[in-house]
Amino acid sequence: MTAVPAAAVEDSYVLAVDLGTGGPKVALVSQRGAVVAHAIRPVPTTLLPGGGAEQDPEQWWQSIVAATNDVLDQKAVPAGHIVGMGCTAQWSGTVATAADGSALRPAVIWMDSRGSDAIRRQTGGPLSVLGYDVRKLQRWIRLTGGAPGHSGKDPTAHVLWIRESEPDVYAETDVFLEPVDWLTKRLTGRVVASFDSIVLHWVTDNRRIDDVHYDRALLAMAGLERAKLPDLVPSATVVGELADEAAKELGLPPGLPIATGTGDVHSAAVGSGAVADFDAHLYIGTSSWISCHVPFKKTDALRNVASIPSALPGRYLVADEHETAGACLTFLADTVLSGDDGLGPEAPPADVYRRLDAVAESVEAGAGGTLFTPWLNGERSPVDDHTIRAGFHNLSLSTTRRQMVRAVFEGVAFNSRWLLQAVERFVSRPFPSIAFVGGGANSAVWAQVHADVTGRPVRQAAEPVLANVRGAGLLTFLALGAIEVQDISGAVEVARTFEPDPANRATYDELYIEFVNLYKQTKAIHRRLNGRRGR
Repeated sequence: MTAVPAAAVEDSYVLAVDLGTGGPKVALVSQRGAVVAHAIRPVPTTLLPGGGAEQDPEQWWQSIVAATNDVLDQKAVPAGHIVGMGCTAQWSGTVATAADGSALRPAVIWMDSRGSDAIRRQTGGPLSVLGYDVRKLQRWIRLTGGAPGHSGKDPTAHVLWIRESEPDVYAETDVFLEPVDWLTKRLTGRVVASFDSIVLHWVTDNRRIDDVHYDRALLAMAGLERAKLPDLVPSATVVGELADEAAKELGLPPGLPIATGTGDVHSAAVGSGAVADFDAHLYIGTSSWISCHVPFKKTDALRNVASIPSALPGRYLVADEHETAGACLTFLADTVLSGDDGLGPEAPPADVYRRLDAVAESVEAGAGGTLFTPWLNGERSPVDDHTIRAGFHNLSLSTTRRQMVRAVFEGVAFNSRWLLQAVERFVSRPFPSIAFVGGGANSAVWAQVHADVTGRPVRQAAEPVLANVRGAGLLTFLALGAIEVQDISGAVEVARTFEPDPANRATYDELYIEFVNLYKQTKAIHRRLNGRRGR
């Protein structure tokens, strides 16, 4: 595929898709990073006994089609100015795909832990360290930079669970695809994964960043069949053209260049503008993470932090994750403050997050000593623990609902500080500031709380909820040859910088110590409560 000359795309746009857990965002993005039109469509998640979490890929597609039609109907730019298309999506999911590209069952998404027992058996051995066979762990870390997590939430665990629990589906599966790679198949007909999207299968040799490839020994250790995995292509390249049928549904011209897909961690890094080495960003959506680009491959197995291939060619990206962050506010709004049980309003008001912001801002730092631990779906980093659970702590008869709301904002920030310590240790330096993106970054209150709790200035990106879709758009222009990596940081505007308030430091330092202690003191209780029940 011939790259589009920069002069030819000076006034051009790409259609970018961000398939988040809550549903897809579709946008028209300029090569300067401007989002000139966008639309969002929700997609539900089905939670199942035993730790299951699934979504319907066909519903993904229909929502993408509807959102694309909404964007094109806005007529923000002439149709002839759309020069390409690129996708990003929730990472660490698995779509069992038939030869015709259809999904054989609902997608197993990143929250699903049903493969925990299977992956523990697969990775274990007679001489064990952290539950891994020593020889296997050494090879995994040396070649990939990490290893399949024991939470069961990596694609390898998903595939093993399907093989054990649904052998007929496994036998019929032509290829197992990440959500974003399933979209690439739907758009182009090609069955491929990028160097970065395949990483969480932990079966690729990542030592040469420009030559990522499957390793036969890693495949055998993981229990995966090479024949059921996609071919690999470099990141930020054009992988094909928009197929006729997909073009018709989307209302786009067939033959439009399609860029390689990437996971949401990778696109958020680009969409935050933090593309220089050691320039950090914090993302808060349903989940959260703290990441930066680095010039090396490295692993911290104890804290579940590793550097992996980036969506930017020739670069590595720090990988870690918190399972639930923005999801904690959603849980508070949908389950604690409302519900269909007759105890209160059936649904939260449309402006519930604005109201929660106002309530949190009205409460003193420290929430009167109330602590919230945000582990609603277990945790990945800096501990890999799928049985730990969330809770409010240190409640008394004088505790107010307002303080409980504030405690949720602060609990997520304490978790961010816990992760920040692990990431800064990993890169061997403190971050002078942190870019803030994702839906959570819409909240000025949360930005200030994070600044106060972490002790780092927080740079709130403009239109932070569009970071992933902006990142997908900029990566598409990079694949087309229309921009260079050094152009990206200037394409993302900083709306406001929040400086730490020294008046709150002592309060947050004290509470943070007890926050970490709560994990240490309750992890065994949660393991007993949730390990046997598979919750």
